[in-house]
Amino acid sequence: METEMLELGLLILAVIFAVVAVEQARLVRSVMGLLGLTAVVGVIFFVLGAYQVAIMQLLVYAGGVIALFIFVILLTRGVEE
Repeated sequence: METEMLELGLLILAVIFAVVAVEQARLVRSVMGLLGLTAVVGVIFFVLGAYQVAIMQLLVYAGGVIALFIFVILLTRGVEE
């Protein structure tokens, strides 16, 4: 029962972060939503017992890819409005 409630809470949190990632107009906030989503997915993998997948999800995707996204966004020039 406890595990089911934890999984349900994590799934709801993942949906919230996914909506934030899609609906944000600012790119940095959208990437932060994607970071939250990938971190929650890593925790879900850990709760389900896939420890190696969870570690790779958190290290490679939530760490490296998100850092690359932020680096690229900060280096590109914005369009003057």
